[in-house]
Amino acid sequence: QVQLVESGGGSVQAGGSLRLSCAVFGVTDGLHCMGWFRQAPGKDREGVATLYGDSSTTYADSVKGRFTISKANAKNTLYLQMNSLKPEDTAIYYCAAVRANLYWSLRLQEKMYAYWGRGTQVTVSS
Repeated sequence: QVQLVESGGGSVQAGGSLRLSCAVFGVTDGLHCMGWFRQAPGKDREGVATLYGDSSTTYADSVKGRFTISKANAKNTLYLQMNSLKPEDTAIYYCAAVRANLYWSLRLQEKMYAYWGRGTQVTVSS
């Protein structure tokens, strides 16, 4: 079993930064693909950034150049550094993982992920 616990959300002004963390508990072997997703009020959940293995990243066009996904294997923790935040980044952010070798075009699709955290709220004010 795998448990994902997000932290680091909060309220910031536009242009500010936040770093989200996702602590991974349980059997972590084989979790080849991990990612961050978000859901804004009234909208579907969307993929934000994914990390396959140790270095293969995928980003949504809306966050490229502003967000960076990374992980610390020794800490079993996934991160999302968010810079130059915009009001449209306001959402609940979820961490997700899957024991699968996902083809790159599938990595931002939420239906491909088996394990999910409960989310952390990010609010960006103008």
